[in-house]
Amino acid sequence: MDVRYPIGTFQFDGKITNGVAEGWIREIEALPGLLREAVCNMDDEQLGTAYRPGGWTVRQVVHHVADSHLNAFIRFKLALTEESPVIKPYEEGRWAELPDYDLPIDVSLSLIESVHRRMCKILSGLPADVLKRTFIHPDSGEVTVGENIGIYAWHGRHHLAHITSLSKRQGW
Repeated sequence: MDVRYPIGTFQFDGKITNGVAEGWIREIEALPGLLREAVCNMDDEQLGTAYRPGGWTVRQVVHHVADSHLNAFIRFKLALTEESPVIKPYEEGRWAELPDYDLPIDVSLSLIESVHRRMCKILSGLPADVLKRTFIHPDSGEVTVGENIGIYAWHGRHHLAHITSLSKRQGW
């Protein structure tokens, strides 16, 4: 297993239907509870452990998920209300060095719960034509709402697996 990508990279070659999107939305909806469960018994030393050599600590991963999914929520809202808006990327590695990444993880776990609740509310039941709405990422190009739902379902599972695979390897 590649510890950087414990579940592999995001791959989807099929047609993004309402059913596919709804499955991904259910994964997004489940993530906050799964993430909280994965870290609930960790002490400060464990939270300060990197999931791989040169990688982020568990604490940084949790705070990153909050930052990333908050950005995703804004990107969804932009795509749903504007015609192919150009979104602003952010330097996630530099964000992980800011002082708020020293905060207790419950701050970000609560944020993830709230953002996911709102995200799932706006994404659930979207008509097929709305899943095709787009935003433009300066590096990745055009991304549909449907694709982005899949990307963020994967992103949550990806970082959850960083934490759970570390726990398993360490015998926590």
